[in-house]
Amino acid sequence: MSMFSTLEEAIDNAREEYLADNPELTEDEASVAQFNLQKYVMQDGDIMWQAEFFTDEGDEGECLPIRSGEAAQAIFDGDFDEIELRQEWQAENTLHEWDEGEFQLEPSVDTEEGRAAAEEWEDDNTDADNNYADDER
Repeated sequence: MSMFSTLEEAIDNAREEYLADNPELTEDEASVAQFNLQKYVMQDGDIMWQAEFFTDEGDEGECLPIRSGEAAQAIFDGDFDEIELRQEWQAENTLHEWDEGEFQLEPSVDTEEGRAAAEEWEDDNTDADNNYADDER
């Protein structure tokens, strides 16, 4: 699983992986039907992203399907608004790291460490998290 600190890097990597998995296609010939995305909050509070492209709608991957058809192809072609994608992300779909490499939808609060982590994660998906300019700090 490849995670990236910026959404743009995650999308670029997904495009490269799609082309590597389909060596008979050039970037101009590629026709994707589904774009999947996942947002992660790491134990240290860092935000990470993972993205995937698929040829067929309904293909399952590690991420949530968020665009299909022409919209998925537009993202593959680089014609997308990153701020819009961030703002449309639903906070309840964000995965939180509770142990190294282990993720769940909400931080565990049944241990002291879990409660401390939950407090750190409370700011997840705030306007500042969604603002592309803030990622350039």
